[in-house]
Amino acid sequence: MRHNKVNGAGINGMTLGGNIKRFATTNQIGMALILSVLLFLTNVILQPRSLNINAFGAIFSMTIMLTLASAGQTLIIISGGGGIDLSVGSIMSLTGLMTVGIMNGREGFFFQTLIMSIVIGAAAGLVNGAGVAKIGLPPMIVTLCVSNVITRLQYVFTEGKPSGTASPWFTRSMTHRLGGIIPTSIFYGLAVFLTIFFLLNRSRYGMRLYLTGNNERASFLSGVRTVRVKIMAYVFGGIFAGIAGFLGAGYMNFVKCQTFDSFTMKSIIAVVIGGALLTGGKGSYLGTLAGTLLITVLTNTLAVFNMTQSTSDMVMGIVLIGLLALYNRSAPVRQ
Repeated sequence: MRHNKVNGAGINGMTLGGNIKRFATTNQIGMALILSVLLFLTNVILQPRSLNINAFGAIFSMTIMLTLASAGQTLIIISGGGGIDLSVGSIMSLTGLMTVGIMNGREGFFFQTLIMSIVIGAAAGLVNGAGVAKIGLPPMIVTLCVSNVITRLQYVFTEGKPSGTASPWFTRSMTHRLGGIIPTSIFYGLAVFLTIFFLLNRSRYGMRLYLTGNNERASFLSGVRTVRVKIMAYVFGGIFAGIAGFLGAGYMNFVKCQTFDSFTMKSIIAVVIGGALLTGGKGSYLGTLAGTLLITVLTNTLAVFNMTQSTSDMVMGIVLIGLLALYNRSAPVRQ
């Protein structure tokens, strides 16, 4: 009887462990949400003063900002072929700098600077996409080179002395909080969410994007213009990065050179946490949202403990390596 109970307990323990492992590897969205809650509770236990309305508002605001930055990265990673965009942060910084420089605290330049940001992002994305899909260069090399060029352009545009601020109305539209918690920037985030959701789930382009990411050769033989699909993924990626920089300027009011560089790594981690495969063909913007929440809570926790930016970047790198080691064991990656 005792022997059977021990065996039963062992079997139940193994079953529980197996279920947890299976859940962790197959339900990334759920894991991201659970880890976000656990991290926040840990933060509150260790630093009780962090439990306040301002903390909730800051988490909401930064989650929305990272969500915007990760929108295009989601499309690019789904496109497959090791697709990745290392120019997200530099595009954001350039459009943010140009936004505050042109507005310079004046009203009436919202739509002009928005269109400018979209054009700049689209141009950078087109260069990235052409280099990757048309010429056949490695995505990391192409986007890193484009990122370096755009970073230099930031210093050319500002002459090393950034100046200007966003218009008062624009800043209020990004920073005002409904009920003291929910930032009004959520409306911008909602517009981007609906756009990405339509692209991925309700358009022919989204279907072709997933097909190309799953098997580019088979998609091409089926009549899908895979080169065009991949180029458009990078163009969309650049556009959303440009918009994110534009909105980031409104949120921060003042932008310096390379202000948003850290968003490149964070956007990649957020997409991977959300369940996307770096080999392509799998991923969702809903998953990316869960990933951005986890990254924001983690970043907030590190800030509460006064960790330096370099230490924070190191932790983010370790998180990314751990996630890749965990998710790359799944069957779809091996195939």
